[in-house]
Amino acid sequence: MPILASSKQHDPNQIVLAFDVYGTLIDPFHMEEHLAAAFGDKAKQASELWRSKQLEFSFRRALMKKYQDFNVCTAQALQLVCEQFRIPLSETEQQALLGQYSRIPAYPDAAAALKLLHQAGYGMVACSNGTEKAVHGLLEHAKLSPYIREIVSVDGIRTFKPDPAVYEYLVERSHVKKEMVWMISSNPFDVIGAKSCGLRTAWVQRDAKRVFDPWEFKSDIVVGGLEKLAEGLRSNA
Repeated sequence: MPILASSKQHDPNQIVLAFDVYGTLIDPFHMEEHLAAAFGDKAKQASELWRSKQLEFSFRRALMKKYQDFNVCTAQALQLVCEQFRIPLSETEQQALLGQYSRIPAYPDAAAALKLLHQAGYGMVACSNGTEKAVHGLLEHAKLSPYIREIVSVDGIRTFKPDPAVYEYLVERSHVKKEMVWMISSNPFDVIGAKSCGLRTAWVQRDAKRVFDPWEFKSDIVVGGLEKLAEGLRSNA
């Protein structure tokens, strides 16, 4: 897959912001509205369980070294949700939902924030558990691709975040020193994984009630939304 933003030679002195995609740039919980027809008033719970199991399945596959790509994790998680809620969706209906998953929208703050960061001179990449093709489609659909110069997909090394190999691969693909790479994520496991590997990190706390995991690794900055990221980065320069 080609670089998305306008191509130019990598600057070894440029700070690189690596954005998680699902949950940080793109809203996976938007699927609630597509689940409503079948799940009714349980659509929100179904959406949350789908997301939770999608991640759990990826963690387990990484630990077991039984890699299947994120699309497989997503499909299997949906099957579990249908069984858990006893909603017997047909194969065609499940495929329709998976098709909607490939077109979920960006969070409202994403485009303006990326534009501001691009104008400030940061290099920006997407670092995702998703396949390159899936992430490319999401960024194109959400009109975020002009700001992202490259997609770093775990599919290239057949494991999942927070495997340390992912963050080493990200640094390699970023073409700068490790201390020049920031991992930007709403997922505490992703922030902790990146921080434990020596990257700088920003936690996007999209839910004000959410508590960060009480580990020995903390994010360098915490922002309530992407629109506050530029200011946070400046204050931590």
